[in-house]
Amino acid sequence: MDCDCTIDAELRSEISALLTPPSPAQVDKYLDEQIKSSNRHCYGIKIKQNGELGKGVYADLGFKEGELLLKDQMLVGLQHSSNKIDCLVCSFCFRFIGSVELQIGRRLYLQELGVSASQGCCQTDYSSEDDDLGDSGPSSSSCKEKVPLPKGFAESLMNGGLKLPYSDKFPLPPAVPCHGGCGEAYYCSKLCAESDWDLSHSLLCTGEKSEAVSREALVQFIQHANDTNDIFLLAAKAVSSSILKYRKLKVAHSEEQENKPNVSGIPYPSLLLEAWKPMSVGHKRRWWDCIALPFDVESSDEVAFRMQIRELAFTSLQLLKAAIFDEECKSLFSLDIYGHIIGMFELNNLDLVVASPMEDYFLYIDDLPYPEKKEAEEITRPFLDALGDDYSVCCQGTAFYPLQSCMNHSCSPNAKAFKREEDRDGQATIIALKPISKGEEITISYVDEDLPFEERQALLADYGFKCRCPKCLEEEP
Repeated sequence: MDCDCTIDAELRSEISALLTPPSPAQVDKYLDEQIKSSNRHCYGIKIKQNGELGKGVYADLGFKEGELLLKDQMLVGLQHSSNKIDCLVCSFCFRFIGSVELQIGRRLYLQELGVSASQGCCQTDYSSEDDDLGDSGPSSSSCKEKVPLPKGFAESLMNGGLKLPYSDKFPLPPAVPCHGGCGEAYYCSKLCAESDWDLSHSLLCTGEKSEAVSREALVQFIQHANDTNDIFLLAAKAVSSSILKYRKLKVAHSEEQENKPNVSGIPYPSLLLEAWKPMSVGHKRRWWDCIALPFDVESSDEVAFRMQIRELAFTSLQLLKAAIFDEECKSLFSLDIYGHIIGMFELNNLDLVVASPMEDYFLYIDDLPYPEKKEAEEITRPFLDALGDDYSVCCQGTAFYPLQSCMNHSCSPNAKAFKREEDRDGQATIIALKPISKGEEITISYVDEDLPFEERQALLADYGFKCRCPKCLEEEP
């Protein structure tokens, strides 16, 4: 396959400008703005340039063990395609939506239809007419084999025909459909729907109101990502958000230029650099250069493997270009830019996890006193048995968080990503593992710190460094 991208040769200087890291002063200004942003909880931390290690997050005051250090709003994020079968969540903030009945009924209905994770999720209207498991779960979940429900029960539960006992104690926001008509994106509120539309979804919506150049090509791009690697969907959000931000900046710039000729169709490189700024701050390498070599690929086959990854990215890029291309943002469709975007996610992404309210619901039923428990379980047990042992699947995805991505690694970290009971959306939540003094660097572990020294170092080599923390220096042979 010929993977030479003509844009890369044509726009070398523009691409170089986009990939040139911003100055330390520019980085400090941008990150300081993020820290002060109203949609983040990050009092008491600051980010400093850290020499050869790049950026680092430091405590600006003392923290106690278990104290919240940071709640970071994602720059871009997505729910894994396979997870959409099990969980209906807001496509912007990733809160569970609908109702307990809708969550359970929808999943069982898709199960009855034989929809698998590889097939993706069918399009269904879920909108309202009004606008870690413990060692033991509910007692009735001991059934390992899923017990099918009588025909029509799941659909009735999903459509509101059946109501489960005590479900009103676990209210969820109603499902708001994408106003573009794609039937794929749903939200917890009109605010989230509008925010996602303005940020990136208006170009990535497959519905009638989509602003994509070609909805047909967009469907092909999405299918290719679902069949290969959904990190391409995350990259598409990054490209789309940069294009839309550029357009807004250009409109604002044009309005400021009174008595000037119409500037429609004239590109403004400086505005594109400004729109690209959130992406420019993240540490990047080309995806095919930084992706870890799979265990089943011999070192002698490494060059061929990395070439295959490059070809895969090229195919994805051509489909995305056909779907949402913008002539004024042409450089964003270079293979070099696309590869660096994906590589940034590969090196800096954090698992997006949101606990399912189904666990809380069924445990509540299990903890009811007799005879309320007996009466409730006569209704809920058939549904629990139909769901099986994995009755409570959390929302799973991946996201890039601007501030969390600045945290350096330690095999003996003083902080970790951890969702508390009240953390019910997709924000990254970082808590202190031990007391942290003012001025001390806040570190997390990129790998399982309980692994043997050699295994940890092998995994960290994929990130391009060798850990020299006190624990590793002590364990080093």
